Amino acid sequence: MKKISYHLILLSFFICLSSCKETSSKEEQITTQKIEFKKEGELTLKRNDSILKQLDIEIADDDYQIQTGLMYRTSMATQQGMLFMFNDSDIRYFYMKNTLIPLDIIYINKNKEIVSIQKNAKPLDETTLPSEAPAMYVLEINGGLSDQWGLQKGDKVSFNTF
Repeated sequence: MKKISYHLILLSFFICLSSCKETSSKEEQITTQKIEFKKEGELTLKRNDSILKQLDIEIADDDYQIQTGLMYRTSMATQQGMLFMFNDSDIRYFYMKNTLIPLDIIYINKNKEIVSIQKNAKPLDETTLPSEAPAMYVLEINGGLSDQWGLQKGDKVSFNTF
């Protein structure tokens, strides 16, 4: 009887040991889902009633969307941007935490005029990039496009959302 119970204990030990080994040897795979651009409106950049550029925009207008912005995205098309919409006009502070692509950050006042531009914001940089004047809207586009399109302070913005 003792011999059988000894064998059962030993067998149980090996079964437990082998099942623990299987669990620890399995690799845990974490996959991330690609974040796709979602067209939620259209935006026009103008100077003296002349159209400079028209864009498809994604809107960030709640706390989560504003805090997340374009984080974790690996690309954005030239004719796309993200428009952040705030309830009030204030000095705005943006940074590039978890943002993988260089951006131009365009600060826009309540009258929909560009008040400042932070050009070629460096990916993953947590340095604060403030507006030079109170802003109610912020437009993010691919880095370098504001120079390519000749954007400047005082240019106007109009947009519609779906």
